Amino acid sequence: MNTNQNTAATVSIGPDFVLTDKDFSKIRTLIHQRAGIALSAQKRQMVYSRLARRLRKLKLKEFSTYLNFLEADPNGEEWQLFTNALTTNLTSFFRESHHFPALAEHVRGCPQPVTVWCSAASTGEEPYSIAMTLIEALGNRAGGASVLATDIDTQVLAVGAQGIFSMEQVSKLEPERLKRFFLKGSGAHAGKVRIRPEVAALVKFQQLNLLDAKWALAEPFDAIFCRNVMIYFDKPTQEQVLQRFAPLMKPHGLLFAGHSENFSFASHTFRLRGKTIYELSASRAKAGA
Repeated sequence: MNTNQNTAATVSIGPDFVLTDKDFSKIRTLIHQRAGIALSAQKRQMVYSRLARRLRKLKLKEFSTYLNFLEADPNGEEWQLFTNALTTNLTSFFRESHHFPALAEHVRGCPQPVTVWCSAASTGEEPYSIAMTLIEALGNRAGGASVLATDIDTQVLAVGAQGIFSMEQVSKLEPERLKRFFLKGSGAHAGKVRIRPEVAALVKFQQLNLLDAKWALAEPFDAIFCRNVMIYFDKPTQEQVLQRFAPLMKPHGLLFAGHSENFSFASHTFRLRGKTIYELSASRAKAGA
């Protein structure tokens, strides 16, 4: 295809395909409907590079053909791959470290068993950090605790469930934690570590889309981690998700947000307790008691 013959309404971004304004607009609409992600116009290059891989894999020549393929089967497997491609996964162990001492202090005073939901688990660093914190805080009582680790992206969940990380990924951990919570690989696995079984036993990985009409969640939580997720949602979607969190939290449950997120608009449901840490409001806590 000659990419030098574009009209004003057509923008070529790469050597293999042309991403038209119409196609880009449709992609933005579809990912918002499916995952609540509000893609800005500045994300055009990212969208091209990530979805171009799907076009090559499927041997398609145009984005419009790919989008028609998606819409022809609303329940098809390609929807998950489409969503996976447009999901950003940036994580590390004990990221935003001030949250974990606050979690430890909170769970020490919680009735047993302690339950925590990590709603954007990515490749597992965050839920495993939560599990390590529970073990440190609860000691012998940690065996009854649980961490539900969910994500919309099935590929990162599969990585997280394996519990295997490179030495670079754990390089910032304290030596005591590294020794206590990880097994060092040898032979073919040299240069890697695996989460110890007693840590992995606390964590359950499960696919969940925060925009799904129903969430397959059976129990209330002492804390919910929803960090660096809401920044991809518009305000109405943020409000919708926050209102759905409230009934799933135990009285005085904590909600942990990302460093650039602010839930002050939901003050009738959550009150600010610390830096990007929110507590279920007194009225909501009483209603759920």
